[in-house]
Amino acid sequence: MVTVNTDEFERMKEKIAELKESLRAVIVAHNYQRPEVQDIADFVGDSLELARICTSVDAQTIVFCGVHFMAETAAILNPERTVLLTEGCAGCAMADMISADELKRWQQKYPGAVVVCYVNSSAEVKAESYICCTSANGVEVVASVTGDEILFVPDQNLGHYISTKTEKKLRLYPGFCYVHHRIKPQQVRMARRLHPDAEVLVHPECRPEVVAMADAALSTSQMLRYVGASSRHEFIIGTEEGILHGLRKQNPEKSFYLVSKSQVCTDMKKTTLETVARTMELRQNVVTVPEEIRLRAKRAVDRMLAVK
Repeated sequence: MVTVNTDEFERMKEKIAELKESLRAVIVAHNYQRPEVQDIADFVGDSLELARICTSVDAQTIVFCGVHFMAETAAILNPERTVLLTEGCAGCAMADMISADELKRWQQKYPGAVVVCYVNSSAEVKAESYICCTSANGVEVVASVTGDEILFVPDQNLGHYISTKTEKKLRLYPGFCYVHHRIKPQQVRMARRLHPDAEVLVHPECRPEVVAMADAALSTSQMLRYVGASSRHEFIIGTEEGILHGLRKQNPEKSFYLVSKSQVCTDMKKTTLETVARTMELRQNVVTVPEEIRLRAKRAVDRMLAVK
């Protein structure tokens, strides 16, 4: 739901456009951001799409509407550009579940395993990993790795989903996204009863038993493409509620229902039009990565981006 009125939106939109020109900036936003934030962005997408976009934009400044690890990935890939995070305290609970030291301890437990790191992680963790992945390309990334044993960090649910698509042995670190992890099978069953003609689409960060009940497990970008190509008219959605804005905008003739009303990431919702404008006006919340860590993390991200 849009949280600003039309007049306020137009006023803030004009102000942000002026600031964007003065900064020679591009604004990118994740699919989970507030509707009005998505609407002022130049690009909206999932982690993989935004990582690719940030390597090709013609801009001096990247204004990132998302959470810290996303802006950090943009900084890893663009050391010559200024990266601003539109809400400095927007973090990721799952990324905080693992540190570089903790990853090193797990590597000692599985010395023969190749580390595949979900991008929902810090630069320090990426720097200790062989390759990164997103929910959109995790299966392809694991298939690209030489070796039959994978240490997958930090999302156990995404790792489990990938393990069902490969013969390789995945060792799963016990992290999770609280928004997806709290979706329960009984909630899916209730949603199906309420909307018997709807197709169930969930994110692979959901629990294995929830994924098993769905018609498809998809990243946010994959969800948008799937719904756009589908002849169905009703969909039950099992991911953060911010995706509903894009789904409804692109498919006004179709109906969408959340599995649960609790599908809200509080960190994603910290960004508002006011924080976007303030960040740009004050040139604050600059995200940087120490060069030694950046170079090592960049190798893992570059390997991910090379996977088709």
